[in-house]
Amino acid sequence: MIIKNEIPILEYDDHSAEVITPNHDWPELRLPKKCLFTFLGDVVSKFAEEHNAEVAENFITVSHTVKIYVLHEEDEDICLVQSLIGAPGAASLIDCLISCGCEKIIAVGSCGVLADLPENVFIVPIKALRAEGTSYHYLPASRFIELDKEPVAAIERCFNKHDLPFVTCTTWTTDAFFRETKDMVKYRLEEGCSVVEMECASLAAVCRKRGASYGQFLFTADSLANVHEYDVRDFGTGSHEKALLLGLDVLKEYTD
Repeated sequence: MIIKNEIPILEYDDHSAEVITPNHDWPELRLPKKCLFTFLGDVVSKFAEEHNAEVAENFITVSHTVKIYVLHEEDEDICLVQSLIGAPGAASLIDCLISCGCEKIIAVGSCGVLADLPENVFIVPIKALRAEGTSYHYLPASRFIELDKEPVAAIERCFNKHDLPFVTCTTWTTDAFFRETKDMVKYRLEEGCSVVEMECASLAAVCRKRGASYGQFLFTADSLANVHEYDVRDFGTGSHEKALLLGLDVLKEYTD
């Protein structure tokens, strides 16, 4: 049944099947159950090459080709992907991965800060504000989506094991970083959001819809804390390699 609304983005089909299935191009591909879904740039391909990762498939778009790596670890295989940026592309990619066997997904990437937080601090979202559009095609409308408890617990166990400080948070997921206006930043901060990024709510919604579990951790990059003077800082680049290694370690902690 279609849940109708005057606003199209709030309409939702909770019953009928998709015309194009996520595994349309890869009907025979089977991927590992665990997946590290990253927004970390060139360190991903470098790490994959240095560790003799298998290229299981290519996710081809008109602008980018994403390599779907499989790391053959000692005890288990792990899918490793450098995602497209933004909710629509990232969600389409993760939907394909789930359709091919990924069930336990940890994502990692940078975020902007709304509160006064230093750069390269690790953040664990437990809830995301759905201020993007993609999540509304996967779940009925709501203001927030909560992240799954099991992967969040695995992230926290890993960080505690390494004596790595972190804070939990509510994140603001948006489609348009040039529309993070001064008043909107203040408003989001007032309702409990301390960081902002572009994918978390949508990825959590895809995983919820498809029956996969999803957790994410972030590291702080640019700062919007002073709305009168945006501070790009170093965009968190110093955390990329560390975040990749931590993500893989989290997946090792993430057991049934």
